[in-house]
Amino acid sequence: MKILVDFLETKEIEKSQIFTHLKCSVAEAYMLQFLAKRYMQGQDDVLVLELLQELYESSNYEYLEHLKELKILLELGWLHQQSFTPMKISEVTPLELLNTAVGLAPSLLKLLQDGTLDMDLPDIKPYLDHLEYLQDQFFRIELYQKMSVIRQNVHEHSLGIDRVQNKLKLLEKRIQDRVLQTSQNLVLDKFFKQKKMESKEQVIFIALLREEYSAADTSLREMNALIDLISLDEYDRIKNRSLLEDGSNLIGEGIIDYEEMLNPFGGISRSFYIVDEVLQSIIHPQKNKKVRRLKLNSLMDEQDIFELIEPETSLDDVVLNKKTEETLQNLMRQVDKEVISRLVKWGIKDKKSGIDARIIFYGAAGTGKTMTAYSLAKSLKRQVLAFDCSKILSMYVGESEKNVRKIFDTFYDLCEKTKTEPILLLNEADQFLSSRSSGIGSSADQMHNQMQNIFLEQIENFKGMLIATTNLLENIDKAFSRRFNYKIEFKKPDEDQRAKLWSKMLPADAPYEEGFDILPLSKYSLTGGQINLIIKNTAYKVAVRENPIFLLNDFIDEIQREKDANFDSEKSMGFLNK
Repeated sequence: MKILVDFLETKEIEKSQIFTHLKCSVAEAYMLQFLAKRYMQGQDDVLVLELLQELYESSNYEYLEHLKELKILLELGWLHQQSFTPMKISEVTPLELLNTAVGLAPSLLKLLQDGTLDMDLPDIKPYLDHLEYLQDQFFRIELYQKMSVIRQNVHEHSLGIDRVQNKLKLLEKRIQDRVLQTSQNLVLDKFFKQKKMESKEQVIFIALLREEYSAADTSLREMNALIDLISLDEYDRIKNRSLLEDGSNLIGEGIIDYEEMLNPFGGISRSFYIVDEVLQSIIHPQKNKKVRRLKLNSLMDEQDIFELIEPETSLDDVVLNKKTEETLQNLMRQVDKEVISRLVKWGIKDKKSGIDARIIFYGAAGTGKTMTAYSLAKSLKRQVLAFDCSKILSMYVGESEKNVRKIFDTFYDLCEKTKTEPILLLNEADQFLSSRSSGIGSSADQMHNQMQNIFLEQIENFKGMLIATTNLLENIDKAFSRRFNYKIEFKKPDEDQRAKLWSKMLPADAPYEEGFDILPLSKYSLTGGQINLIIKNTAYKVAVRENPIFLLNDFIDEIQREKDANFDSEKSMGFLNK
């Protein structure tokens, strides 16, 4: 502690042993000395106003001239700031600091204790095992985190970031040298080479791996936090975002994956994690047994009940009535992972169960019920197992009750085998949900009632997320209605929405007559499904012409020709905002 005592007692501060290390002016060094003395008296933080009035003349507010020197010390990283309102030091004016509190930063305390800021780095010798190698790699992430914090609070080229950056370069060089001297297999290093992962991809992977080992704070899983870790500036952030987008090497190669969650501001954030098979191969390299997880598509040929849907559109792509959209966003909040965690913590929900929700989408055909179900699944990063409920009538008489159970038993079996949580979509569920017959009735009525009773029982005990689509909510049996958490109405689009639908659905690369305007088309009361069908029918008609140009009258003729048709019988594909 001789260096600390020397700094505290030296009258001419520029003669202290550590002055040359501070890289600051004499006046700034005296501020640090004053705070060091207060620290020794048990006072961690001091008001800036009090510090300046103690050191400088209070009359005529002379002390205000020294605020800029205090800001420099904050930028150099020798001081930390205590404030209820977080400030980015590089962006605040000196006067804003006057009524805040400051104290000695850990970097200065280390300098006062050791007389140096050099960090303990590993010797250049072979690694004994992969855990020792991981320890150095995790230390590397700590340095990246320190640089990220400094960049967000001080000038880019401050002394603080230069010090950490130099240590990081030295550490990375020593890791490389130690790997070269190591003869035994280092699983993580071998993995990086096999996957041809570049330096920034490695940093992302190690950061996520460190989160798995720490099992504590998961802040580094969030997309922006990972990008900040490897980015020097805003331009770098934009460029590095591609490393975590769909189709990137890390995601495309099945190395990492993500969950999408609704944040408090209504946006969707991504939380990343290492794919289980990869994680197990790194954490338990001595185990030769591979963790295999069956995929749903590999099991679809073994059953004839469900159609597997891989959703391509999210809720951002679907055009909906404003009230319907708000209800769906509220649903997204209800099934957010963080909300589920709170319910588990409060004892309301079983820790082992996933997200449970039973939902009815109701409204006229063509209003986008099925497409919205797919889009909701995409936003929740789920697959869809779809069942057409009209199939149940074509099954053998007397077997309907058994077949109802088979729907759910097969669903649970597929979930168990694949360890996944797809959404169960029951399309055209009117006959399941309609009011049951009263009285004795015919044998067909009794069979139908029995089938519905079994369906009601399955809905009551359903584990997971189920969406049923129906045209008329008023025909639903009250017993069924009570079993669904959410009943979401799909209304026919108004004129503004129809204009948007026409604009988005019309082929972008097709030739149109001069002055073509969609506003006359939006005057016709059509659903999204009808607009989609009319565009397709018109396109077939235009495509066979010698001069294939779309005319406004082509669409009007098709609308008039089909206007009296039974559109409700058409199966809608929904409508998209591409």
